[in-house]
Amino acid sequence: MSQPVSTLPKAHLHLHFTGSMRPATLEEMAAKHRIRLPETLREHHLLRLTPDERGWFRFQRLYDAARACVRDAEDMRRLVIEAAEDDAAEGSRWLEMQVDPTSYAPHVGGLTPALEIVLDAAREATETTGCQVAIIVAASRMRHPLDARTLARLAAKYAGEGPGSVVGFGLSNDERRGDTEDFASAFRIARDAGLASVPHSGELRGPDHVALTLDTLHPDRLGHGVRAAEDPEVLARVIDAGVALELCPASNVALGVYPTLHDVPLGKLVDAGARLALGADDPLLFGPRLAAQYDAARDVHGLDDAGLRYLAGSSIEASRAPDDVKKKLLAEVEAWGLDPS
Repeated sequence: MSQPVSTLPKAHLHLHFTGSMRPATLEEMAAKHRIRLPETLREHHLLRLTPDERGWFRFQRLYDAARACVRDAEDMRRLVIEAAEDDAAEGSRWLEMQVDPTSYAPHVGGLTPALEIVLDAAREATETTGCQVAIIVAASRMRHPLDARTLARLAAKYAGEGPGSVVGFGLSNDERRGDTEDFASAFRIARDAGLASVPHSGELRGPDHVALTLDTLHPDRLGHGVRAAEDPEVLARVIDAGVALELCPASNVALGVYPTLHDVPLGKLVDAGARLALGADDPLLFGPRLAAQYDAARDVHGLDDAGLRYLAGSSIEASRAPDDVKKKLLAEVEAWGLDPS
């Protein structure tokens, strides 16, 4: 019989800070700070939206409402540690959590203290949960590119190679907003510091935007990138450049990019030889966490144990984990699901 996917060692490379929150934690933080949550968040209604401006506005409104409940250092630390606990329970051995410290800075004394709180919590989580945690600093497309440069310089200051360090620089939010090329200087700052370039691209916009991102931001990974599958030439560029795709099937469906999980082109990307890393994105709003993405790969897309090992190994190879950590985890992945006799 096939083993549970929670026993498969893997890396989790696409998880947002606020979006990682447990629903019960959100309720407790809202009560603590006397904040009334929207009904969708109070009742744990999972999002299912249309891929238009109105749908994204609703998602962003709910995300902002949840983020408003994170108002002190204790809250911030709790999110990191609980995310690592949840990841560890699902077989994730290396987590790169994405955070924009801008929203939390006013509550804790500035951008630098906000990032230091998250990094310190990442070190604690690494020691206590069984999942090693590193951080990606992400700028928002909704803010001025100069703000992105400020965050890139901050990320560079804390750049490192192990858990409790900043390992990458991202660009998140609605990819239909802002001009991607205007953020190139921020990514240049990050790359010069040795950070991975991990912008969002290729979910709400199609393969043309993936090509633009390749040309201007020179990514090591793409947040989502799933719609590269729509253009063979763009997909070939992604693969030839060794750019990994952080696939988040549950959020693709929730945001209306694809009608069902079956329509997410996971099998096509696997067959093409793309480097893939399954992610949960924002499980607070979309529901399924990391293990559910692997379950869907097995149950919906028909991947066998060898296929799941490919996905897990790909996630580890695409991570910024130290080489010795990668080597150990890849050996464990190779042994997973095999008959010991």
